[in-house]
Amino acid sequence: MNLCLCILLVLTSLSKSTVDALFDTLMILRLSFCTDLEIPNFFCELPQIIKLACSDTLIDNILIYVETCIFAGLPLSGIIFSYIHIVSSILRIPSSEGKHKAFSTCGSHLSVVSLFYGTAFGVYINSAVTDSPGKTAVASVMYTVVPPMLNPFIYSLRNRDMKEAVRKLISRIASLL
Repeated sequence: MNLCLCILLVLTSLSKSTVDALFDTLMILRLSFCTDLEIPNFFCELPQIIKLACSDTLIDNILIYVETCIFAGLPLSGIIFSYIHIVSSILRIPSSEGKHKAFSTCGSHLSVVSLFYGTAFGVYINSAVTDSPGKTAVASVMYTVVPPMLNPFIYSLRNRDMKEAVRKLISRIASLL
């Protein structure tokens, strides 16, 4: 990857994050809130804040779905599109060992992406359907904390030394049981 493309990707990501935060802030600023409110979560999710509003939130709920389609749907469709091309390229590899190696590399990335998008989707759907702060908090942790922590671990499993250490750990645990 050349320097220009790297800078372009960073600036695009920064711009998208800034526009998303500004959009959310402008949505919240137009609402009126009652006094003495408490968000029963460690993380202020936009749907939970909107639930606390005393004013009409129909427009905000519609805007959340539009924003989700744009800011989450477009990257997800890009990931799906690229994986279709990756899978079709892998299927053209003549050796089964090469196919296995390529699929195992893609599998680790796909598991982290699935964990992130699955739990994020669950948080927003769950907050629209039920009012369970405990489940929402667990799902929020799953998509804000766990994927960044798992990424280095999953990619380090490609390392032979790491694989051997995990095998030894599993065999020791199995012998203790």
